[in-house]
Amino acid sequence: MNVIDTEIPDVKIIEPQVFGDDRGFFMETWNQKKFEELVTGQRTNFVQDNHSKSKKGVLRGLHYQTQNSQGKLVRVIKGVVFDVAVDLRKNSESFGQWVGVYLSEENKKQLWIPEGFAHGFYVCSDGAEFVYKCTDFYNPKVEISIFWNDKDINIDWPICKDGELIISEKDINAISFDLYRNRI
Repeated sequence: MNVIDTEIPDVKIIEPQVFGDDRGFFMETWNQKKFEELVTGQRTNFVQDNHSKSKKGVLRGLHYQTQNSQGKLVRVIKGVVFDVAVDLRKNSESFGQWVGVYLSEENKKQLWIPEGFAHGFYVCSDGAEFVYKCTDFYNPKVEISIFWNDKDINIDWPICKDGELIISEKDINAISFDLYRNRI
């Protein structure tokens, strides 16, 4: 695997080695030893795998658990998404900064989002299927959503001009980054 640094040092892009020919392709999507050696530098234990399907124009996030924060290794197996991680670690030099990466079935890239980051994505293709591994269990009692378009974070989402933006009720009722910052 090839590991690429992002503007936020702890967030990494992972390019798996793909072996392909006219029959199809093969790639290793997970190898604990390589991941710990090349990405985190420490023991990483995934406890939950998730798979979501969304149609074009769906924007999910920015989601974060205030307790038992989840590290996520994310990838797209169908379609194209713009995937975003926002640093919410209060003592971090990159607190409040974001990284955005296109993930697709074609580029087969994965994004490592460590604990302490909010996560969101926008579906750019007609539909997308998204799979990810989590380092802790989902806990709806401690989950918050931060506005996807918060002016203080200022994410440059590639929103399609010709399509509608589809956002869940939970994300419509999100909180501002400023409110989050004043709670911690």
